Order: sequence, then C-alpha cells, then structure tokens
Amino acid sequence: MSSHIVVVENKKDWKAEYPELTVISAKEYLSNPESYKAKGMRVINLCRHYRYLSTGYYCSLLGEARQHRLLPGVHTLTSLASRSIYSLNISDMDENIQLAIKRLKLSGDQSSFELHVFFGKSDIAELKELGRILFDAFPAPMLRVEFKKQKQWQIGQIKTVAINALNGRLETFFVDSLNAYMGSRWRSPKQRHQARYDLAILYNPDEALPPSDKKALKKFIEAGKKLGMNVELITRKDFGRLAEYDALFIRETTAINNYTYRFAKKAEAEGMVVFDDPVSIVKCCNKVYLTELLSVHRIPTPRTQILRKGDAISLGKSVGFPAVLKIPDGSFSRGMFKANDEAEAEKYAEQLFKESDLILAQEFLYTDFDWRIGVLNNEVLFACRYYMSPQHWQIVHHDDGKAIEGGFDTLSLDEVPNNVLEVAQSAARLIGNGFYGVDLKEKDGKLYVIEVNDNPSLESGVEDVVMGNALYQQIMREFIRRIELRRRTA
Repeated sequence: MSSHIVVVENKKDWKAEYPELTVISAKEYLSNPESYKAKGMRVINLCRHYRYLSTGYYCSLLGEARQHRLLPGVHTLTSLASRSIYSLNISDMDENIQLAIKRLKLSGDQSSFELHVFFGKSDIAELKELGRILFDAFPAPMLRVEFKKQKQWQIGQIKTVAINALNGRLETFFVDSLNAYMGSRWRSPKQRHQARYDLAILYNPDEALPPSDKKALKKFIEAGKKLGMNVELITRKDFGRLAEYDALFIRETTAINNYTYRFAKKAEAEGMVVFDDPVSIVKCCNKVYLTELLSVHRIPTPRTQILRKGDAISLGKSVGFPAVLKIPDGSFSRGMFKANDEAEAEKYAEQLFKESDLILAQEFLYTDFDWRIGVLNNEVLFACRYYMSPQHWQIVHHDDGKAIEGGFDTLSLDEVPNNVLEVAQSAARLIGNGFYGVDLKEKDGKLYVIEVNDNPSLESGVEDVVMGNALYQQIMREFIRRIELRRRTA
C-alpha cells in the first residue's frame, strides 16, 4: 500500500485542529531523498509558494523525479504560471461557466466575485459542478478563482492559496475539503485492510446500457478483495483523485470526445495500468479506422465502403442491398440504419452526415446471432452468442427510447469452432493487449469480423455463465500482474 505524506514549508503551518496526517517540512522532503524514495508515494504539496524555482516548485519537481504522485504536479504549476497559459485550459469551459453562474442569481450591477476550490470542493454550493471541472483542469490543493463580468462572465484570474493565509471560514472549509478528498481510507488507516494495490473502476450509475451491471461490479470488488486488492467504484466526479490508485478499469461506454478518454489519458500519464488504454479507445471507437486496420491486415469483414460528405452515393455494385449505414463512433446498435435501395441509402446518409464527415456503408449479412469473443492479453476469456432482438435485424432494438435485446448463449471454449477463436484473436491483437470483445458473423461457412470493442460487456448471468466468479478473478489477476511488472521495471 502506498504511503501518504503532506509537505509544508513550515511545520507551524499545520495547526493542531487539522487532520492527523504524516506532515513533514519541505526541507526534510528535499534534503532526505533516501527517507522518501518509495515509488508511488502520494504527496500533497502545501508549500506557501509554487512560483518557478521556489521551494514549493522544487518539491513537486523532485517528487515527480522520484515517481511520487504529486498534488499539485509540475504540469499544473506550469499551467497556472500565467493567464496566457491557463487560458488555453479554460477556453472550453465557457458554457459551463455561464450555466453555473446563472444559478447564483447575482444582482445586475455585480461585476465580480471569488470562488474557492479546495481539493475539488467549491465554497459556493451552486458552483459545485464548476468547482469539480476547475479541479479536473488544474489539480491543485487550494485555488482562488476570480470571475469578472464584461459582455458575459469569465475567469479573470486563477491563483493558488497559501496554507498560512487561511483563517476562520476558510480553515474550516480546508479541513472539510481535505477530509472529503482523502476519503475514509486516508482518515482511518487503522481500520483499513492491508491491500497490496488500489484499483478504481470508473462507472456511470445512470447509464442505460452499461458494460457491466451492478452485480458484476460487485463481483469485481469481491474478486479483488480475495486477491489482496482494494477495488473502489468511482465516477466522473473523481477525476482529481485518480492518481490515488494503481490501476483504472473503465466500465462505462467509452468515447474519444468525452471524459472516459480523458480518464484513460490521465491514468496512462500517471503510470497506472488502465483497461482500456487511450490507444485502444481511439482504435476501437472509430469504425472507419477499424475498417482500414482490418482491411490492411486481411482480416475478413463484410464488403464495406467509406462514404464522404459531398460525394455521390452508389452502393449497388460496391456493397449491394440491403446495406447497413453506420456512424463511425456508434455503440450498442445506435447510429445504424438498414437501407434497402439507393433512395433509402441517400436519406440515411444525409442524416448521418450531420454528425460525421465520413460514414460507413457495409454489406448486410443477416444471421440469427453474432459471436462475441472476449479476449484479455491476447488470450480468449469467454465466448457468447448474442441473438437478434425479436423481429429485428440488430442485437439491440432501440424503439421509442426503449432498448429491446435478444437472447444469448454462453459457451465453454471447447464448444466454439477453432476458426472463430483464431480470427477473434487475430483481430484483437491488432488493437493491443488489453480487454476486448470481438464481434463476428458466420455466414455460408465464412467468418466476418464486424468490430472490436474496447470495453466489452461483462454482465452477471451472461458472459460469466461458464466461468462464474473465476472470470472476475482472472481479470483482477491480470491487473495485479501488470502492476507488479511496472513496479519491477520502473
């Protein structure tokens, strides 16, 4: 279990009423590298100043060289160095800022106000979400954010807050925020079990079709516990705490343009083990890329044509009818249409081109079921047959906001034809060595890879029917193997 310390410039800055933590001076931290050399140590740097080449700056800089997990890191300090730099980070927050401040119902003549964000918590309740967004962009212990109104509200300045400048209300806010940030694992070390590693599972409790249901998530937690791993569920709000963990398991639908990808990128940057990694997400989430990749490596796929906005559409000879038109980053059968002729193809293409400049047209191969082969580290983990939704051509039929799914069979691997397993492994190997679900169709004795999923479904009572709890334990063992490998080679 990684240790945790707080670094202060002067030990007098840490008052008696503050939480009971391991607190050392910056001088101790900088001058005694042998005492604080453990890789993965978690350090909260609460020095009074972080300016370039100051004591606080060096604590973060040398801490990163020691492979400690720092709050704040040097990247954050660099970003906060001047408005010309951090304005790049806040340029995409404008909509969030306007919506958040609107809730405050400020008087019409008010032109400025301050917000304090301590460990991701906001001292203004109505700006709670905005505080988390700012902490995600600038992971620093204590920030003071100045807002100014010109034509509309905008951030005028972002500054760090010195611990020795706290008094009254802000002292109380500091203690509450720090306790919330550290969580019960930090506050009560005597009560926690001695887990060797910490794994975070990112999930969305409100997702309609999550990759893993609540029962499966519970089984992951139990499997980790049996193997000496502490497994915790986290949500998008916990972005700022990500570096507390040794590994990240993404169990919600991924997309390049949302926070799941940012979580994967940050985990990778922190040197954590992550399923699935950012490269795998990029490769799997865009079906245009995947089509090109499979084609180059001669992996069998249905006849496919990439359509470009503005080009004439003619699918009769290249793909044939019926044809399936797809948006590149759809999931769970969304963003797909079946066209029976050129007129329908043009109609559906026009609709899809509103979301993407490139779309796919693919030969329609009706089968009673699709194979789903689960692959972990290039080894087959499970095999399922997903059947089409009743009286429909897809596994999931989205009808008036409802998702109607077909049935399934889960088979032992010796019941699956060898060529199905071999083709699935070949396709997964092109993506990487993570956790993938390869979808295949079998038609007239031939196999066709439909897609490779970077965060395949694993639900209780479905994919785990054959292996049971051993399936969850096998995935947890792979996390542990990779964590230990990274620590040996770091």
